[in-house]
Amino acid sequence: MAGALHELDATALAAAIRAGEASSLEAVRALHERIASVGAAVNGVVALASDAEERARAADAALARGEAVGPLHGVPFTAKDTLDTAGLRTTRGSLLFADHVPGEDATAVARLREAGGILLGKTNTPEFALWWETDNRVYGRTLNPWDGTRTSAGSSGGEAAALAARLTPLGLGSDLGGSIRIPAGTCGVVGLKPTHGLVPLTGHFPEAILRFMHVGPMARTVRDAALALSLLAGPDGRDWHCVPAPRPSADLAPAFPLRIAILDAFGPTEPEVTAAVAAAGEALAARGHRVEQVDAPWLASRDCNLLTIRLYGAEGGGFFGPLVTGREDDLHWFLQRRLGLPRATLDEYLAAEADVEALRQGITGLLREHDAILCPVCPAPAQPHDQEQLVIGGEALPPRTIMRATIPFDLTGSPAIAVPWALGEAGLPIGVQVVGRRFEDELVLRLALAVEADADPRVLAGPSL
Repeated sequence: MAGALHELDATALAAAIRAGEASSLEAVRALHERIASVGAAVNGVVALASDAEERARAADAALARGEAVGPLHGVPFTAKDTLDTAGLRTTRGSLLFADHVPGEDATAVARLREAGGILLGKTNTPEFALWWETDNRVYGRTLNPWDGTRTSAGSSGGEAAALAARLTPLGLGSDLGGSIRIPAGTCGVVGLKPTHGLVPLTGHFPEAILRFMHVGPMARTVRDAALALSLLAGPDGRDWHCVPAPRPSADLAPAFPLRIAILDAFGPTEPEVTAAVAAAGEALAARGHRVEQVDAPWLASRDCNLLTIRLYGAEGGGFFGPLVTGREDDLHWFLQRRLGLPRATLDEYLAAEADVEALRQGITGLLREHDAILCPVCPAPAQPHDQEQLVIGGEALPPRTIMRATIPFDLTGSPAIAVPWALGEAGLPIGVQVVGRRFEDELVLRLALAVEADADPRVLAGPSL
């Protein structure tokens, strides 16, 4: 077996363990050593499961006895600190839950365990997963492994940074406005936001705004994201939003020739990001796909960020208000500010709902004429920490502008994946986003696999740490 164990993706590590080329215990110890060596420079993995080595020994013993094994048998994985983990502290990035230890796993965590996975630990998140910078008053700030002066983004920034730094081969994140895809694009890893309703939200915090919330896999490779989704998908009998859709396959056949729309309707974008999307489109065209630039004035004219401020603020305010009352001083400064924003009026809320419905109709119409969308993940590569402005082409924009190309697909519930594509001028990753029709996650993954095949090997190799 070539390469250090911490460098292997989950698929390769599972195969090595099944073949007896490596043991689960060796894999867990290799990752523990990696975390001890470079973890502090990233602060992505913030809590370790004390029973990981014990579970690894049990996995190795089961394999030695010839027992049937699952697809992730003996493979370590991590989970964002908003997902419940039985017996392991789940702080939700908040002092309000600093000592919270759940009694059972979130469904997504339980399903990876049932497939043979071994929970290695928890990854960092902003408080309540409500910020685009991964920082909180429990564990502090997560740094981008490519450049510690830059953000790992949020809210699954700890997971993305841990994957990029080779502290874990596979992880779980969540996405409300881009919280899986933006950190993935920023850190140069793969992040899949499945179709809404495909993966149960049971055991994920916050238990609010659920009609826009998604739990999904984060990985180093598209094949790992596909494997994880095949294990995560399907109702659990507890999440009302989860539907009995066909389970996506982990066996990704090559994408047949598809009609692909390049969408550039998200406002100012750095030229190197626009160039990356164009180059990915050219590579797909060279593989036989029909790729064309598409105008979407119905999207360009809508401020989807504003829609989420009105909808999420109105729907989340009633949930968070009683939770934080009397403990406002314990909150991170950003959350204090965010929860202090005025709520939308009824007229504003209803207008936002109408805009979201129009957005859904627009995306549906576009995807009648095309099989998938190719677009940016973020309008710019990783930004310095605590930016009060995002400057693109000399124009100063609110920092939430970073979510312009991701939020629309949370509102529509569409499957969307961030795939690392290139390194920018500053040596920072640039990802591209593939979006598809609802419940066509497998097609999205097939197309993402084709994108990944032509990506810059330097970004796929990860940062030097």
